[in-house]
Amino acid sequence: MKNFFIFPAGPLLPPSDGADANAAPLPAWHRRWRAGFLLLLLGWFGFPGGVQAVEPGEALPPPSAIRLAPFAAGLEAPTSFACEGSGRLFVTEQKGRIQEIVEQRPRLFLDLSERVASGGECGLLGLAFHPRFAENGFFYVNYTTRRNGRLETVVSRFTADPRAVPSARSATTVAGTEKEILIFPQPYANHNGGQIAFGPDGMLYIGTGDGGSAGDPLGNGQNLGTWLGKILRIDVGRLPYRVPPDNPFLTREGARPEIWAYGLRNPWRFSFDRKTGELWVGDVGQNRWEEIDVVEKGGNYGWSAREGAHPFKPERADGAVLVEPVKDYGRQEGQSVIGGFVYRGRAFPALEGIYFYADFGSRHLWGLRREKGRITFDARLLTAPFPVSAFGEDAQGELYLLDYEGGRIYRIGM
Repeated sequence: MKNFFIFPAGPLLPPSDGADANAAPLPAWHRRWRAGFLLLLLGWFGFPGGVQAVEPGEALPPPSAIRLAPFAAGLEAPTSFACEGSGRLFVTEQKGRIQEIVEQRPRLFLDLSERVASGGECGLLGLAFHPRFAENGFFYVNYTTRRNGRLETVVSRFTADPRAVPSARSATTVAGTEKEILIFPQPYANHNGGQIAFGPDGMLYIGTGDGGSAGDPLGNGQNLGTWLGKILRIDVGRLPYRVPPDNPFLTREGARPEIWAYGLRNPWRFSFDRKTGELWVGDVGQNRWEEIDVVEKGGNYGWSAREGAHPFKPERADGAVLVEPVKDYGRQEGQSVIGGFVYRGRAFPALEGIYFYADFGSRHLWGLRREKGRITFDARLLTAPFPVSAFGEDAQGELYLLDYEGGRIYRIGM
């Protein structure tokens, strides 16, 4: 997600602003003191821009109305949430397990821990079910692994019996069906992206980080010759995959044809608005600005010429047209944005059309509404008592939060 300290098999821990991924961690007492001092400062001086309502409509909820309802527990370091078409819910755990949530408890669906290199920002990071999973049993994962001493990202397809009840035996059977479809090296151990999702067009979208370290030392964000720092789009209709004929850089010399959009630093979590089809991305910043983007075909979102809407290494733009973020926020509000979902459920009509997002560091949860390209509502809704690693959406459009430290799932409501 951000420049987290890298441990052989440890949790995600945000370092001080702009710290290198390989820096030594601060002592526990120092981290607690710094967090407490920050909260004291924020409580004393207020939170600039923390709660804003820009011409809110009468139907919009007051921020104090939002509640988190416990939904499930018993997970270990959950990283992503996926809903299969029939309504079954699944969560990935960083060390390599996929758990199905059954009666509010995890049930093992697949264990890839022997293949997954986990710790820091590495691990099992993404899961997506094929739109026709009920027919073909296909699902896809994104994880990091080490081969011959080299860290790699792997996107693979597995096959499961859609009607089988998960068990230790079925998990072993499923593990043997892996078909690797996309593999690429990671030059550093951070900024691995990890999100994968099927779009409304049936294509598989893949978020990739810029390759890591700090400040994009390899210039990958603006380089169309690499998959790093991008949103990729592929057709998985046959193995390993096909490049869709309408991808924007298909015929550009030197460009990777799988690229859908570029100029991203670490798009840890993205989602599609199930009503409009818009692709919303939370792109984790360097050391000053976090950003929210609505990503479109061929768009250049600025990194590392820009961080959020602000210059970073402007010479790297080389005259390119950069797309403005929908929203960015500074270090006084957080340090690792977690992209969420636009609410399209039926249980809470007042939340209709609000994009929920959070910050792993500050633990704040915000809601934003955008209409005709303009923000009409933007407010901090609450501060969670845990670091949020991801959001989830079920078949009915209801939204969930993953508690990274406590291994719990919460449902968003009022």
